[in-house]
This record gives sequence, C-alpha cells and structure tokens, in this order.
Amino acid sequence: MNGKKILFVSSELVPYLPENEVSLMSYETPKMVNSKGGQIRIFMPRYGNINERRHQLHEVIRLSGMNLVINDMDMPLIIRVASIPKERIQVYFIDNDEYFKRKAIFTDENGDIFQDNDQRAIFFAKGVVETVKKLNWSPDIIHIHGWMASLLPLYLRKYYADEPLFSESKIVTSVYGKSFDGELDKDIVKKIAFDGVPEDSIELLTSPNYNNLLKIAVDYSDAIILASEEIPEEVLTHISNLQKPVLPYVPFQEFEEAYVNFYNTEVLK
Repeated sequence: MNGKKILFVSSELVPYLPENEVSLMSYETPKMVNSKGGQIRIFMPRYGNINERRHQLHEVIRLSGMNLVINDMDMPLIIRVASIPKERIQVYFIDNDEYFKRKAIFTDENGDIFQDNDQRAIFFAKGVVETVKKLNWSPDIIHIHGWMASLLPLYLRKYYADEPLFSESKIVTSVYGKSFDGELDKDIVKKIAFDGVPEDSIELLTSPNYNNLLKIAVDYSDAIILASEEIPEEVLTHISNLQKPVLPYVPFQEFEEAYVNFYNTEVLK
C-alpha cells in the first residue's frame, strides 16, 4: 500500500462513536493502511453526540463556508477536524446544524429513524466530495462503510462524473448486516433527481430501505467487501449478479492480509 491514497468514508467511527462492526472496521482499516505506508483521509458525519471538547474537534475555516443545495435548499457546509490519539490519523467531520446538531445518530428517542435521514445522506455524500476537491487530493481508492455513506458511489459516478480529480478512483463498498428497519423518505428519488441524476438509475430507491440503499451503493462501486457474517440474502443475491470483484467475509484477525491483497490484486489491477 506504500504511497497509495485511500479515502475512507464512513457512517460511524471509533473512538468517536460506540463500537460496532461498522465503527470498528472504519477505524481498523485506515489504521492498517496507514501502518503500511498508504496515505489516508477519513470522513464521517459530525453527529451532535460526539463530544467536541473531549475529542478536540475544531473547525477548518479554509474548508468551511460553502453552501450545498439539497432539494432546492441552501445548506451551509462546516468542516471540522480531529486527530485520533496515538495514531497520527486525521479525521474530517462533515457538519451542518440542521442535519447533525441533534444528540443522536440515526433515530429519535422512540427508536424511529429521522425523517430527514435521506437529506442527511445526500448532504454527507456531496459534502465529502466538495471537501476532497478543496483539498485537491485524488484518491486511488474510495472505501465506503455504513449506509449513511451509501449514496456516495452514485453521486461520484453520476453527479460528479466529469470531475477529473476522481476519474481514476476505484470505489470499494463494505457491506454490513442490516442496521435499520423501515424506509427513508419516499421522496428521496425526487431529491436525488433534483441534482440531475436520472430517475431510471435510482429506481431501487422508490422503496428506500436498508437493502436497496446497499444495492445502489454496490451498483456504482468497482469492488465489494462482505464485512459481516450475516448479510441479507436479498443483498447477497444482488451482489452475485453484478460480476464484480467480491471479497468474502474474513474474521477480524485475518482482515489485514485479505484486504491488502484485495486492494492490490482486484481493485487496483
């Protein structure tokens, strides 16, 4: 991985959020690449329950200040940054008061998913790309973790298709077990289509549930990692029909060698 540039984009990340499959692998994978001489950038949303003082988040003025248009609304983009202690790894946080100030991640106090989770996901995808453009950093690989990041492959391949910074980038999506029930706002198709993305390329999102978000992510990815032992059968069947490189699930203690080999032989070939 020496010298290779890998952009990690994740819904969740330890130590900023509680440990689960997504947040742990979103930390361990870039840490591994970093240790092997790769250049990394990590992006995640700045949820309101992340302790800004404890984790020493600070706003990056030169990257903040632009507005992103989401469903015909101007939404200010704020970029914060922090360093993971002892690892010399910097994390960029996509922030907006309307979408991420609330003291919860995906659901309210009753366990119901937030009504604007679709807009949050669109804002996150566009915010990551616009910030990387400002950094003028062209990644060899863009590695996606978690459903909140699942629209990024679609936006890169459709909305940002003519952006030269990403013309050679390969997209890898890690697929995890089901993480929410129910559906996002059914108007998500109209909101994405507002950005000029053809509706026939996002027909799956007429039923915007977890499985279909993951299907959209893998449809616009170059390679797929099965990151959980238990993945919905519907998603596995969809992946098997794509004829794309797939890394089967490997136990945590074996992931380093498997991921590096997959990056080198299947993704960067």
